[in-house]
Amino acid sequence: MAVSQAIPITRHPFANGSYKQMLIDGKWIDAASGKRFETHNPATGELLATVAEGDKEDIDRAVAAARRAFEGAWSKVKPFERQNLLLKLADLVEKNFDELSQLDTLDMGAPLSRTRAYRLRAVGMLRYYAGQTTAIHGETIENSLPGEIFSYTLKEPIGVVGAIIPWNGPLTATIWKIGPAIATGCTVVLKPAEEAPLTSLRIAELAMEAGIPPGVINVVPGYGETAGAALASHHDVDKVAFTGSHVTGQSIIRASAGNLKRVSLELGGKSPDIVFADADLDAAVPGAAMAVFANSGQICSAGTRLFVEQSIYEEFVGRVAEFGKKLQVGNGLDPNVQIGPLVSEQQLERVTSYLDIGQKEGAKALAGGGRVTEGALSKGFFVSPTVFAGVQDNMRIAQEEIFGPVISAIAFKDMDELVKRANNTTFGLGSGLWTRDVSKAHAVAKSLRAGSVWVNCYQAMDPAVPFGGYKMSGYGRESGKQHVEEYLNVKSVWIKTA
Repeated sequence: MAVSQAIPITRHPFANGSYKQMLIDGKWIDAASGKRFETHNPATGELLATVAEGDKEDIDRAVAAARRAFEGAWSKVKPFERQNLLLKLADLVEKNFDELSQLDTLDMGAPLSRTRAYRLRAVGMLRYYAGQTTAIHGETIENSLPGEIFSYTLKEPIGVVGAIIPWNGPLTATIWKIGPAIATGCTVVLKPAEEAPLTSLRIAELAMEAGIPPGVINVVPGYGETAGAALASHHDVDKVAFTGSHVTGQSIIRASAGNLKRVSLELGGKSPDIVFADADLDAAVPGAAMAVFANSGQICSAGTRLFVEQSIYEEFVGRVAEFGKKLQVGNGLDPNVQIGPLVSEQQLERVTSYLDIGQKEGAKALAGGGRVTEGALSKGFFVSPTVFAGVQDNMRIAQEEIFGPVISAIAFKDMDELVKRANNTTFGLGSGLWTRDVSKAHAVAKSLRAGSVWVNCYQAMDPAVPFGGYKMSGYGRESGKQHVEEYLNVKSVWIKTA
């Protein structure tokens, strides 16, 4: 493992230690309680900003503003106008992308080498939703009732959307929630993660600059147990779109019962990544490694259960471990860094506790296995890329989501046994497989119970291709036309003409 040297902190204007308010009804305001919280750079511990801390009263104000906008002038805005607003926002995101990617790096630690690579994805999503704006339509349906009765459907915006996002990719997570809301004519109250709220607030500024009317987008930073809970249970919220842990997802489902609001959930995972002996191992080694080590393992669909065919297990896992040792760990502002810090001290404690658990369970760390404390990195929340060998299916490191740069390498012998073991998890978000055999690829892809299957690649994403989970990884889809449908109601209309 290579460790980067200390570098000067770039003082971004939006992360210069100043105070940031929340956005409600087109105005930047303080929390009703006057409370504030701090957000810090996880690589250095340095204060980035203090932020207005929203709670129930602020959520009430934001929902009321969103309702007024939804039932007021926003309801008269035509699809072409909404499309134009999204295109303007896309242009502004593209123009300001370097600063947005830097904000993500400062606030949650992902290296610039990663956040800068999201330009096409971030801008592409907004332009995709802009395209979908004018493609929303119902259908005429020939019914079988006697007489002359005409029947058709309308697609209508669901209403006020409560959006709750995690900290592991603030830029794209924000766009994933507000994009379809604007496209369909909904309004939204966004609650960003308290660990990384700055990018969402900056995007809200750009949305106002693009001309999106007051109340259509509201951003209320705060904690999950206060602001998030109030949004999930609010009786005037028509839908909650949530990305985060399955435990919080379950609580949101319970909170939604009050007014039976629509819910879409993109939750956690413990995804299998399968390497067959006939795979292109030169491609599979970095592919399987970065399926976990990217973003320091803080990706819900990371391929953390690495299943390797027995005949190549020792060679392949050893090569993945050597790959991990060569990755450069450090402050994400260094463009050469490949692995940044974990987002917080709490996340550091969680991940390092699993490193201890794995070794106590009998797994062997071929690479990593502990916190990085060299030089300037001692002030941050760094964990070295870790590869555990000799992992058994029933070990906790093979069953529980760690959300850190930790691979659990598991051997398998035959395909029937493999599929059963790969599916033996409560989750079902992502999965991968590496093989040169096309027939095998199709057969395994069909058998895996997961929302995404990547073959000879991992984490490929596109605005037009749906993403979501099976089982405890949630329901509903993001991206693709299915995502837009999540924000629409279907109304049937019957007209007797004679």
